Amino acid sequence: MVESLRPGGRGPVKENEINRAVQYVTAATSYGRETVAEIVRTGLLEMGNLASTSSRRFDRAALLEYVCRWTIARTGHPEPLVREVLGCAGRWLDEMYETIAREHPGLLPKPDR
Repeated sequence: MVESLRPGGRGPVKENEINRAVQYVTAATSYGRETVAEIVRTGLLEMGNLASTSSRRFDRAALLEYVCRWTIARTGHPEPLVREVLGCAGRWLDEMYETIAREHPGLLPKPDR
């Protein structure tokens, strides 16, 4: 499980949710499932570690850049591949967040203003 990745920090992301992200990215790209799974898991684990150890807030672009660089270094996969896979996974996370916001608005924290 990946800790602290659910929108609003509401518990860990479960294995089946990671698998759905991997399926989504594999279907949306031309890359093999094993490659996609390695990249997505590495990126999500680092996001979870960052979320549990940092109190700093990151905007989406900065977080994606950091996670891409981390994943490239950890997996050894080429930059264009990692960026495409994590960009696609980021869209999946955005869609998941929007669905939760629409269907269960009380689960998400109010935005800071």
